[in-house]
Amino acid sequence: MRRFWQRDKDADHKSAGEAAAAAAELGPLPAPDPAAAAFFDVDNTMMRGASIYYFARGLAARKLFTMRDLAMFAWGQAAFRLRGTENSEHIGSAKEAALAFVAGQKVAQIVKLSEEIYDEVMADRIWHGTRTLALQHLDAGQQVWLVTATPVEVARTIAHRLGLTGALGTVAETREGLYTGRLVGNLLHGPAKAEAVRALAQREGLDLARCSAYSDSINDLPMLTVVGHPHAVNPDAELRAHAKDHGWPIHDFRTGRKVTMVALPAAAGAGALAGGVAAGMALRRHYRT
Repeated sequence: MRRFWQRDKDADHKSAGEAAAAAAELGPLPAPDPAAAAFFDVDNTMMRGASIYYFARGLAARKLFTMRDLAMFAWGQAAFRLRGTENSEHIGSAKEAALAFVAGQKVAQIVKLSEEIYDEVMADRIWHGTRTLALQHLDAGQQVWLVTATPVEVARTIAHRLGLTGALGTVAETREGLYTGRLVGNLLHGPAKAEAVRALAQREGLDLARCSAYSDSINDLPMLTVVGHPHAVNPDAELRAHAKDHGWPIHDFRTGRKVTMVALPAAAGAGALAGGVAAGMALRRHYRT
């Protein structure tokens, strides 16, 4: 018999995935192959480093974080780049505090900040090679989605700037233009990403056997195995070994460090600050204890 805590955990993953799929905004549909899609992780897959860190850096530049907070982000970013994986424990442990912080904040203000910070800090950290892979799917007439624990509005900004179909991300609840201080579902991480992909596939009539997925992290194995064509991009050691054992394509763009600037117009949105604060609060709490 399965333990009750595992059932609750599975329910959290499912609720996060369903919330992400429900919030997904579809761009112009590519006509030639509407039943196929490609799903890309963001951190260390589409973007060099962690998108939440870069967002926090932009907030610190606007005096919304202290220099000590940014130092904690920098420490977490350094650890992230050494490991090549997300630390969901740090992010999850600070979720409630972060959401309390953004409760009552105006959506419009965060929309503006998220767009500005992407252009200033994130755009030149996009992996040229990964973006090329994404564009190849678009050229084949397939949808291309980002799938990330980053707040969905930040993920949408990245997707729009790159000319992709859309994004699946963590969804923060808003009401009458303000944050409520709650999440819709839960953090989109690990198995929750697979649930989001399944839910979107059902909504859009995608054939998962014909779909592709790309990630750097063994944490994304559930998403990679839910599709017919998994790929490892800048993989951590565990994912590289798994990919070799299963004959998956491996793409590594880290040696050349080639990036591309993208400046397409786009709309950002409501949940950006929640994720940035979550990472910072989590790191601060961890190192204090």
